[in-house]
Amino acid sequence: MSKRLHLRITAAAEAAVKGGHPWIFNESVREQNRSGKTGELAIIFDRQNRFLGVGLFDNESPLRVRILHKGTPVQIDHSWWTSHLDKAVIFREKHFASDTTGYRLLHGENDGWPGLVLDRYGETLCLKLYTAAWFQWLPMIISVLSNRFPSKRIVLRLSRNIMSAAQQHDLTDGSIIFGEEIDEPVIFLENGLQFYSEVQKGQKTGFFLDQRENRQRVREISTGRKMLNVFSFSGGFALNAAAGGATQATDLDISAHALHAAENNFRLNANHPQISKCLHQTIQADAFEFLAASSNPKYDLIVLDPPSLAKRESERAEAIKAYAGLVRGALRQLQTPGCLVAASCSAHVSSDEFFQIVRATIAARNISFQEMGTTLHPVDHPARFKEAHYLKAIYLEVK
Repeated sequence: MSKRLHLRITAAAEAAVKGGHPWIFNESVREQNRSGKTGELAIIFDRQNRFLGVGLFDNESPLRVRILHKGTPVQIDHSWWTSHLDKAVIFREKHFASDTTGYRLLHGENDGWPGLVLDRYGETLCLKLYTAAWFQWLPMIISVLSNRFPSKRIVLRLSRNIMSAAQQHDLTDGSIIFGEEIDEPVIFLENGLQFYSEVQKGQKTGFFLDQRENRQRVREISTGRKMLNVFSFSGGFALNAAAGGATQATDLDISAHALHAAENNFRLNANHPQISKCLHQTIQADAFEFLAASSNPKYDLIVLDPPSLAKRESERAEAIKAYAGLVRGALRQLQTPGCLVAASCSAHVSSDEFFQIVRATIAARNISFQEMGTTLHPVDHPARFKEAHYLKAIYLEVK
């Protein structure tokens, strides 16, 4: 094989890498000793010809290098990958008790595994790749993971943008790459409640683990309330409300499949003393249209948890309008006094901006409210660079 791929980058990119940013874009590469292949290691040097870092090279993407390590030179081998994994796993394990067996073990760039996430669902691990640069490293990663978790199976999930490239490596989305085939539904625990995870075909890796702490907080404010879970997905917020003593929990989603999953999760927890007493209902409808109607029954706890409304910067302005519209709609359905929980997972709308949208929308209707608090990322989804910040939620008591 030819000599290692060496890159030199612009001054601005060099400063960004030194500051901890994990990406180098193609326009930032000012010198390259040879053409590179997707997946090989690229060694980055600074302007004084000193080692700056090493990362995964992606010849097919404008995001040309994803940094694995910076500082002093290292040998990227099996031992390095093992210690790299252990650092993240040990950090997680000390934060979760036996009543929570669903959480993120590796959060991409934020744990030094750029373009890769690893989620745990009980005895099943779900490995999702977002760049083809990982394909040639997959045998090594499987070896490291299977040594660390010998009793667990590993499911491979692939981002849509790399599925065609995956075929060249005989990789398919949802395949079992280690351990036994799945012959029964995958069930995990979250704060003592049981949930199904569709690890082979579901959204993300089968569940939205990042909202775990917000679901627990909703449980704590649900006693005696009638709750509406807007954009319900598989009913996590409604199930927690029921566990917290809500008298009624309603899941609203446009997807019949999502509502069926919510019903299954309620059945799974039917023996829970609080959940068994809660009336669970589902409504299949467009959330914007439902909230705009004035003839609906009133709720005194509403959770708004839409999918990302701004997946790119060009969609940001429309997303801001949409968030304000959702809040106005929720106020139409909210019995006062009542609680409103509004969440956003749009990285292109900052937390400060989102919170202000919610506050200003309520204030514009001359409705008094008291802020109960805000939340950002949970401990297993750290955000260690600007673009990684996406999740936020605000809790308000409306008078």
